[in-house]
Amino acid sequence: MAATEKHEILLESGTNEVEIIEFYLGSQSFGINVHKLREIVPYDPDAVTRVPESIPSMIGMLLLRGQTVPLIDLREHLRKRQGEQDLDTRKVVLVCEFNQEVNCFLVDGVNMIHRVSWKDMRPMDEFFTPYRPRFTGSIEVEDREIMIVDLEHVISEIFPEQADMMGQAEVPDDFKRDSRQDVKLMVAEDSNIIRNQIVTILQNSGYKQVTSFVNGEECYNALLALRDEMRNTGLDLSTRLNLLVSDIEMPSMDGLTLCRKVKTELGMKKLPVIMFSSLINEQLAYKCKEVGADSHISKPQINELVKLVDGFCLK
Repeated sequence: MAATEKHEILLESGTNEVEIIEFYLGSQSFGINVHKLREIVPYDPDAVTRVPESIPSMIGMLLLRGQTVPLIDLREHLRKRQGEQDLDTRKVVLVCEFNQEVNCFLVDGVNMIHRVSWKDMRPMDEFFTPYRPRFTGSIEVEDREIMIVDLEHVISEIFPEQADMMGQAEVPDDFKRDSRQDVKLMVAEDSNIIRNQIVTILQNSGYKQVTSFVNGEECYNALLALRDEMRNTGLDLSTRLNLLVSDIEMPSMDGLTLCRKVKTELGMKKLPVIMFSSLINEQLAYKCKEVGADSHISKPQINELVKLVDGFCLK
């Protein structure tokens, strides 16, 4: 396959696929979305400045190209198995960027990148309920189970001051309060914590009619039923729904695929769709535009999200 053809495949949007980089912590395989990874660098203990009175998994501040960034021992934070001995490995550092912040994660090694479908992503079993917030699911590749780490949740555990990352809702004036309460919104977000925060902030801002879904597939099925209802009744979609807010990373169906299907398969070209994700960068912004999204914004700018919704929905 020619390099140009490979490049085109990597730039395809709305295919419901994701590239996962597999890494090791002890003998277990883990993974993260490649879009969160800026680079992989060798681990140099001499480049780390220890942070006094920090939690055990917070190694310190890593000097990286003239800047200092937090370095987290991911194996320590995710609690290695009892009795499992440290492996004699050449550890590496995953330099990641999401939520407009750079953080580094120490791991035991990196294997390869896998291109997989969100449809094949399995939610965490109820048996792992105490640990589920740290993982978004798992996927089987070549007879190995790769657990997908929720790095955003890990960071919120290490830096509690960022846990309430969505901030506080503004107090709307009477005009906005009256106008917002008539607007009907849908939100698709797989993280329970973030989904509840988004809904709470929107409702506290005056947007009382918010329906939320745990992934893109559930949201799509609701929109499909709504489209059929509109066809049967002859009513306009705007009488039932005014705007959709969607995350990008979601099992079963990701946000890019959801947006593409909404705009093309369901024919809801006039329905404003805002992509609200920790992954927004130049490449992802291009993909959002490619699938027909009307706007995009990076977490955790919840008040900016409210302003965007105002711009689309308030006259």
